Amino acid sequence: MAHPNRKSGFTIVELLVVVSIIALLIALLLPAVQKGRDKALVTQSVANLKNLASANEKYAGDWDSRQFTCMPDDAGTVNGNCNTYITQIACPPQQLLGWDVSGAMWGYFLGGGKCAGYPGNCGNWVVHLPIGLGGADSGYGAFRAPGLKAFHDYVNGRFYDPTLFAPKDVVPYNNVAKYFTNAAEFTYDGAAYEDSSYCFSPAAMYDVKVFQRNGATLNGSGYTNPTTLPAGYRSPSVSRCKYPSLKTRMIEHNWLQNAPASPINSNFAGNTTPWFFNHGYNSAPACLFFDGHIELVGCQRSQQADQRVAPSQGSVWSKNTPLGANGYYGGQSYDFLVKTSFHILTTDGIEGRDVLGAEG
Repeated sequence: MAHPNRKSGFTIVELLVVVSIIALLIALLLPAVQKGRDKALVTQSVANLKNLASANEKYAGDWDSRQFTCMPDDAGTVNGNCNTYITQIACPPQQLLGWDVSGAMWGYFLGGGKCAGYPGNCGNWVVHLPIGLGGADSGYGAFRAPGLKAFHDYVNGRFYDPTLFAPKDVVPYNNVAKYFTNAAEFTYDGAAYEDSSYCFSPAAMYDVKVFQRNGATLNGSGYTNPTTLPAGYRSPSVSRCKYPSLKTRMIEHNWLQNAPASPINSNFAGNTTPWFFNHGYNSAPACLFFDGHIELVGCQRSQQADQRVAPSQGSVWSKNTPLGANGYYGGQSYDFLVKTSFHILTTDGIEGRDVLGAEG
């Protein structure tokens, strides 16, 4: 007979077995949970791009079917020189960020000449350019700033709006999420400033002649300096897009899918810059195309498109702009396998292709 004071319970061995089983179940289920969460975040980014597709259409409806631009159409007549333009021609629309709660207007202001009275200077001309293609302004421009008032009025009327930030874009998202509930059109507390997670195609914002081929070849470069073209800075009509299902319109700017563990690209000075979408062979940014469809486009696919193009056709992106053979910050890549600047330097601009279809 059992001793009357003996109590039943688990032995140490039994507890270890139970703990082991729980650990095994967690190990099996965690990847599925993480995969589901990742899919949900991608779905949210795709939803953002759908809203941005609508914003692009509204913009085009108001601006004679034009692709978004911040640049004066006639800037090429003065070789794209800001000082000459604001002295001899006019003060172009200032690139505004929005009103804050105090009633102050924030923006990238041009000052002097016919812009006398504004607080800025021509150092802010880069925000008018689709993308700087040489000098100190290289690599930045209006293509990175869909949060500008000129475009965000077609979104939700705010510089820091959730639609403009992908939830997987953790560095900028975490910095500015605190502003999402603020009632102001623009909010800045001096702690963080971030551009949108999404960017336009700068090649599609220039006149087609800037990245245009000469006949069947690339004219030695596939690039003509817009400062030499009177209409070089005039954004084209969206109807000029010859391959709307193959030409990207907006994409996730940073590397969000299949990204490294650290979101910071140590190849940049200062160690605060995220990896860009073209910094990894396995990167696959969510892309909005000119026909309105959205899909994840891997850098592998864009490179394969380069390889499939006939030698006489050159490349889907121009490797001979002032940004050089590495293109858009290709020198700061994560691995040596990736080399692409699709979307950014698309050959033929809005008339070109960033990927190829089944038949090329």
